[in-house]
Amino acid sequence: MRVENLGMVEPFVTLDGSTIREVAGPATGNAANQSLAEATVPEGGATTGHFHRTTEEVYLFTHGAGRMRLGEEERDVAAGDTVVIPPGVVHKVWNTGTEPLRLLCACAPAYSHEDTVLTES
Repeated sequence: MRVENLGMVEPFVTLDGSTIREVAGPATGNAANQSLAEATVPEGGATTGHFHRTTEEVYLFTHGAGRMRLGEEERDVAAGDTVVIPPGVVHKVWNTGTEPLRLLCACAPAYSHEDTVLTES
């Protein structure tokens, strides 16, 4: 059995500009077909609009408050909210709160830079 600790994982910045710590997936070598990471968007920050060609994502917001765009729809999000993002759908997250916005991001297949297409600069 392998146990990963979120606090021990080295963070990296994804193409959309969020900082993530991947606890499961190819980056850590413990899963091949999916990934699980905690993403952080700093106070006043936002991700870059993007979509994934093949990956379906599930976001579970765990800390803070923000706004999410999924396709043409925008909604406020906060801790406890979950959003499912189908492949090919443009999405973006803004931190509208006064503290870091954190979310768990589950991806299947696993997150990769190669599958990410930026829709804004």
